[in-house]
Amino acid sequence: MSYQAIGVECRVGAMLPWNIVLRAVEEGVEVSTMDKVAYTQAIDNVELIAVADDVRDMLAKAIAAI
Repeated sequence: MSYQAIGVECRVGAMLPWNIVLRAVEEGVEVSTMDKVAYTQAIDNVELIAVADDVRDMLAKAIAAI
């Protein structure tokens, strides 16, 4: 997805990688990440926002599967 995002908008490279934080908490493991769509909207590129939508969907599915 990083390659696709850079292909759509080279300025997004400064915002990569797509970080995910795992943290041990009393209940188990907390998974957190930043909403990719929220910060890619700062770069006015509809194609990039579409890539970020795909990343958000994939991360949501991965987190739900944990």
